[in-house]
Amino acid sequence: MLVSSNTFDDAGVYRLDRDRALVQTVDFFTPIVDDPFSYGQIAAANSLSDIFAMGGRPLTALNIVGFPADLVRPSAISSILRGGLSKAAEVGCVIIGGHSIRNPEPIYGLAVTGLVDVRRITTNANARPGDLLVLTKPLGTGIATTAIKRGIASRALQRKVVAMMSQINKVGAELAELELVQAATDVTGYGLLGHLISLCRASGVSAAVDPAAVPMISDEIVELIDQGCVPQGSRDNLNATTVLVDWAGTDKNRKILLTDAQTSGGLLLCVPETNLKNVLAVLGKAGTSSAAVIGKIVSRRRRRSLICMPG
Repeated sequence: MLVSSNTFDDAGVYRLDRDRALVQTVDFFTPIVDDPFSYGQIAAANSLSDIFAMGGRPLTALNIVGFPADLVRPSAISSILRGGLSKAAEVGCVIIGGHSIRNPEPIYGLAVTGLVDVRRITTNANARPGDLLVLTKPLGTGIATTAIKRGIASRALQRKVVAMMSQINKVGAELAELELVQAATDVTGYGLLGHLISLCRASGVSAAVDPAAVPMISDEIVELIDQGCVPQGSRDNLNATTVLVDWAGTDKNRKILLTDAQTSGGLLLCVPETNLKNVLAVLGKAGTSSAAVIGKIVSRRRRRSLICMPG
């Protein structure tokens, strides 16, 4: 076993031979949008991204489905599965089966198996002081999807967030294969800072983040935060990170954004400064136009906080 749960990485890695290793992950969640096909796409993209975040390529996947048979029509389940299949096919991953159960609430996701070159695994444990932090997708999906559920999100925001969550982070594998990044993680349920804290712990480093440099999906996110449209998961994330972050006067809205629980979020990359130009070029070619440098890795701080904001 090359990568286990000890480093809070996105997937486990098991060596097959001298050069190759299996990458395995599983993820599923309840619906966050009303359209079944879109829900299937987002859930599959989220699961597949764990493989790419480790520098691997997905090979096969198994559907995981749960639903209340008396409330969800077979046609809706079929649409969810077709949405998932479309995303798997997009990256050459074959869905070879799965399992379904009766469940009080619908759930869907994938168990995914992929391959990775053992010399090019991008784990939480390899960040180095001086690495620049590059975020490939803007934040705010937790707030936006909560607004969608409450019926207060604009149509423009709904379209934008669904399209973004449906985008797979396949560029992570290309960056790893080109040996352009030191470490990587995807940003999902624990929010940007939660995943960055795990990376810092695993690598024995700290990080400096510029809150103003962190992109968000839309200016509408600030308005929604002001209306109290913040999911409980994001509130829990903020509470959990308080003792590990030196906020240095960061305003409340930015704190919430930086700890917002993401669904199918972007990658957080640790990039040596000499590689930044090439990394941005690869991201641009892949259509990741919103990628931004948001800070850097620094030597481990003696103080308890792992992440600091500029004063």
